[in-house]
Amino acid sequence: MTDNKKQAISQYKGRLTPQQAAEGIAVALTNAKALVKDAELLLEHQRHARATALAVLAIEEAGKLSLIRALLLARDESELREEWRAYRSHTKKNVLYILPQLVAQGARSLEDLRPAMDPQSNHPEVLEALKQAAFYTDAYGSCRWSLPEDAITREFAESIVSVARALSRQGGAMTSVEELELWVKHLGPVWKKEMWEMSQALAACYAEAEERGLLKGRSSATDMTRFLFGIQE
Repeated sequence: MTDNKKQAISQYKGRLTPQQAAEGIAVALTNAKALVKDAELLLEHQRHARATALAVLAIEEAGKLSLIRALLLARDESELREEWRAYRSHTKKNVLYILPQLVAQGARSLEDLRPAMDPQSNHPEVLEALKQAAFYTDAYGSCRWSLPEDAITREFAESIVSVARALSRQGGAMTSVEELELWVKHLGPVWKKEMWEMSQALAACYAEAEERGLLKGRSSATDMTRFLFGIQE
């Protein structure tokens, strides 16, 4: 007798090894870049709403990188569950979308970028709402019905695709297996402790990666130290 019941896909919720984390980072970046290309094609054909929606999805995929690194450092089962919930949360994955704006405004240090991680900020919810508006019809205000193509302007679509393009190009350091092993070594003992302790650990992580010839990306250990501690050249 054939069982016609649909089998639910089981989402993984266990611990990650550096190898698994590196693979997750690689596929997230690959998909982010593919989504950006699709969004660019839609822009070329004046499909501004759908381009915006795909750009937001690309931002969310790029946002998985930091969440995967956090999964590596979960200290117990409770934190592991919390980090997996964050990984699968839309708003947790798009918190970094204002980074290009902050950089354009002159942000050059970790302290300058603090607004991106401010738990009181509603920018992740705003982006999620825009994604919904770009996909679906809905009623707003005193029952004003909204069509996606009317809700998203060409200028906004172009700007959000530009942000997605910039974020999808990230990667570089702390993406390879060897770098992530050093990430766990240095950040694990101080994870979620005082910011100065974590900053020192991250600086040490970059320094060892560079010393061993493992550091990827354009940033050097010196660049990271300046960024973490606000040191001007």
